[in-house]
Amino acid sequence: MAGIYIHIPFCKSKCAYCNFFSVVSEKQRVDFLDALQKEAVARKDYLGGEEAKTVYFGGGTPTVLDAFEIRKVLEVLRNNYKISAAAEITLEANPDTVSKESLMAYKSLGINRLSIGIQSFFDDDLQYLSRKHDSKHAMQVLKWANEVGFQEVTLDLIYGIPTLTDEKWRKNLEIFFSTGFNHLSAYALTVEEKTALGQRINKGMAAPVSEDATIHQYEILCEMTKNQGFEHYEISNFARPGHYSKHNTIYWKGEKYLGLGPSAHSFDGVSRQWNVASVKDYCDNYSFEREELTLYDRYNEYVMTSLRTCWGCDMEFIKIHFGEEYVKRFKNLTKKHILSDKMCQKDEKFVLNDYGMLFADGIAAELFM
Repeated sequence: MAGIYIHIPFCKSKCAYCNFFSVVSEKQRVDFLDALQKEAVARKDYLGGEEAKTVYFGGGTPTVLDAFEIRKVLEVLRNNYKISAAAEITLEANPDTVSKESLMAYKSLGINRLSIGIQSFFDDDLQYLSRKHDSKHAMQVLKWANEVGFQEVTLDLIYGIPTLTDEKWRKNLEIFFSTGFNHLSAYALTVEEKTALGQRINKGMAAPVSEDATIHQYEILCEMTKNQGFEHYEISNFARPGHYSKHNTIYWKGEKYLGLGPSAHSFDGVSRQWNVASVKDYCDNYSFEREELTLYDRYNEYVMTSLRTCWGCDMEFIKIHFGEEYVKRFKNLTKKHILSDKMCQKDEKFVLNDYGMLFADGIAAELFM
């Protein structure tokens, strides 16, 4: 399975916690769309003719673009790539950039999955994060998505916000369950120093994040989603059976994907490359950097991504692709994590439990070559 990711770099405003590449100026919007279509044509052989089962518009805020602009991008993709007739086509959306009419227009293009950045249903949390929508409008957008007929909708929520009490976090989850949507992406608030939020916290202008509060809200999240029949299939992702994000699963299972747009990453199985993180440079002189992955690199990436998921690390896969010595080393290093009840062995697969996922990055680092 292969996927195509399109990075739309424009945002109406920059959220205080955001560390993704985006810009608030749209003065190069026309030039960007032209460059994006040219890149799509130039890289049509990257996937080696493999059929793309997913297309994902991320950002930034893709819904800054109107349906006509999205249609032009999809036309170029369909003319130059093998796109499955049943492809999952996802559009990230912020509540303040959509209307019922725009959702109807996007759906008419074949967009069949939305990923909506709600973050919280409480206004003080949204204000702390510098989000531009309020809770009332968030609920309205979810109502529109239902009325328009989107069957697959992911809601993004954030926990660990200093203004978010446990009671409010439970209420956020209850509201999500009440929508009837089948997929939740829930992220712990992380603060990067160079972000606006990081600078505000360093200057004492905003409350810092509490690690203990974040861990407790993660535990609430795991408990409540499980009780509602959701499967915890990746550290930050929960879905009812049959409703996993197919596109994101490509990343976690190490499949091929092509990234188009400034700062977008691509992976062809043996190498990675990433585009320049500048709209101007992307439009003026498209360039990228490339890294050939060593055997160690590929092993480390497999361990890092697979440990994040409910599928875990497969010893048969490691044996085939890396050798028996890697299997022996992996099993030896994981003994202490099994004894400390962070990991379990299911046949020849090693899987972190909910508690172990709190330590996933550290455990993966210990297992790296």
